[in-house]
Amino acid sequence: MSKRGLIGALLMGSVVAGGIALVGTANAGTVTESKSIWASDDAYTSSARKTANFGQDTKLVAGRDGTDVKTTYVKFTVGALASGTTIAGAELKLPFASKPPASTLTLMKTTTAWSEKTVTAARAPISTLTVGSAKVSATSTVVKFDLSKLVTKPGVYSFALKSSAAVSRLYSLEYGTVTSGGPELVLTTKRTVADAPTTAPTTPATTAPTTAPTTAPTTAPTTSAPTTEPTTAPTTAPTTAPESGECVTGELLVPSCGVLWGAAAGGFTDTPRDIALKEWEQTTGRTATIFHQYHKGDEVFPTKAEIAMTRDPNNPRVLLENWKVAYGSTWAKVAAGEKDARIDKFAAYVKANYNEKFFLALHHEPENDVVATAGSGMTAKDFAAMYRHVIKRLRANGVDNVVNVLAYMGNEKWMAQSWWKDLYPGDDVVDWIALDSYVSVEKGYYHYGDFGDLLDRQPSGGGTGWYDWASTQHPTKPIMVAEWGMYHRTSVTVDKAAAFNTVVPELKNRPNIKAVVYFDTERDDEGDRNISVKSTAGSLAAFKKVAADPMFQVKLNLK
Repeated sequence: MSKRGLIGALLMGSVVAGGIALVGTANAGTVTESKSIWASDDAYTSSARKTANFGQDTKLVAGRDGTDVKTTYVKFTVGALASGTTIAGAELKLPFASKPPASTLTLMKTTTAWSEKTVTAARAPISTLTVGSAKVSATSTVVKFDLSKLVTKPGVYSFALKSSAAVSRLYSLEYGTVTSGGPELVLTTKRTVADAPTTAPTTPATTAPTTAPTTAPTTAPTTSAPTTEPTTAPTTAPTTAPESGECVTGELLVPSCGVLWGAAAGGFTDTPRDIALKEWEQTTGRTATIFHQYHKGDEVFPTKAEIAMTRDPNNPRVLLENWKVAYGSTWAKVAAGEKDARIDKFAAYVKANYNEKFFLALHHEPENDVVATAGSGMTAKDFAAMYRHVIKRLRANGVDNVVNVLAYMGNEKWMAQSWWKDLYPGDDVVDWIALDSYVSVEKGYYHYGDFGDLLDRQPSGGGTGWYDWASTQHPTKPIMVAEWGMYHRTSVTVDKAAAFNTVVPELKNRPNIKAVVYFDTERDDEGDRNISVKSTAGSLAAFKKVAADPMFQVKLNLK
């Protein structure tokens, strides 16, 4: 139902549509509206890493971690109001991502000249006014602040969230959906309406659509993902080397022999990722065949820097692009066509600027974002429908150089869920199956193990391990370890050599693995895990031995 139809037809009772709730009284001459505005920018900063940017994280952090002070920043844009409309109230809602410690959170108004992509502790906005404080406990799910005296007209509003206690973690907008998390500014407005009806209408407004929008693509799936395996021959390339002895990539970038070697370097730092990768290559002794990058929403990619990395005449690389298409929306809405303009814009850009083949992973690690409640728009089946819709629309738009990757977390908790199998969108739209997984090198610590343990995690309660599941349930699909790493806590130093020494032997026993991509950072998104290959001299020496193995000598064919 359109907003105009609601205002014209309903002035009594309460109706919710398009994120706006209208409550009115007969002949009162006003209509009260409640409207949610989502953050245009959100990020947090770390005093221990003054130049690091955390604007793309799925979580916001506020509080102290030892001597490290973390501050969250959120910014909202309140657009122009309709004639006769005034703001009667405003409330900020910040949802917690985990149980917060008992503490008092303080909200402060800040200057607005900052961006989530560039803000750091060294370049943080200035706090100008204390807005209020709120006490929270382990049972709190959201923290709220009354901004009625501050947000009174259209404009840009920016705030800092601070705490002197242990850190609280909250959902950012990058969490993936505006219906299940992220900073929210709720406005209460009053609109003057002439000649309001004396009674509420007894039938729905005539402007409500009776059918799905006509702009929805005709390629949207009408049934769930296929339940049977295809009858065609497997699409994976042979694992033996061709007569020439040279390993090369085929039509779907599957190597004829060997394993593709890749990395994402410089994570959670302000170093440009192309520069970070080149430095990582120099340190480890081998050029990465795969250059891993991350994008969301309407970001334009492949970027010029990414394209330049793939067209390096001496060291060509293939892109692995993660894209959260549903940024600011839901999977169900994307599947229904809400973000078709976003998909079409991406397709047009790729066709005009980039002809080489590249890997595309849609909303990697979806298990972590599933909201199993029916109607949430973020169920496992919603993900599968979103995935199918995007890939089919790209194909309909003539994008034929994308190799589709489905990247799981493979976590024991998620694999045990009844909905886990519903994530798979169908063999016809999936080219590679991928795993993002990490192990600790601290004995006795969570997920302690080696490369085999990383691959073989079983559902909670027991069952088939991830690698065996992927190999048996989807035997025609090559496997990529799209993110992997060995870590220890930043508060201790543990040599990773023993764990790195298991990589090559495990890969030789796992013939379905055709690509591995290391995620290298000295601090993860929460600042407490060191995943760097050079955390000790022994770790680096062992990793360089892995990188030097001839199985990673694969020639790319991107045409």
